[in-house]
Amino acid sequence: MIDSSHKKVRVFMDNDPKPFAEFDSPVKFILDTTKIPDGKHEMKIVSTSSSGKEGIKVIPFEVRNGPMIYVLGLKENDSVSEKIPITINSYGSERHDVFEIVGSETPRAIPQFIWIMILAFIAFGLFYLAMYWKPDFYTSFF
Repeated sequence: MIDSSHKKVRVFMDNDPKPFAEFDSPVKFILDTTKIPDGKHEMKIVSTSSSGKEGIKVIPFEVRNGPMIYVLGLKENDSVSEKIPITINSYGSERHDVFEIVGSETPRAIPQFIWIMILAFIAFGLFYLAMYWKPDFYTSFF
């Protein structure tokens, strides 16, 4: 019979050689991300069996506790030249009892495919009117 008291789980954060937690298996815990800075992180879980064998699992994740930042006009790895207009919107609320409407939406342009669909609809309407606008089709039954 395997003795479960020797099965250990160590949890490391961001290549830190010292584990931030060590538990007996099985374990449930709550990770408080408010104590971790925003950005990309990596959690490494090392489990040791009762026979001394180790298993490793690495989980990359991103913490975003601060306000959401949206930039319009510049994307990652863009090549830019001369002057470009940039709009930056940052919104987030630490108060959960009030919804902040002002600044919670970033103004964006209407996507091109919407304009194309509107123009195609108008063009079809004009085509239909040009082809079938004849007084013969509109005679009265009375």
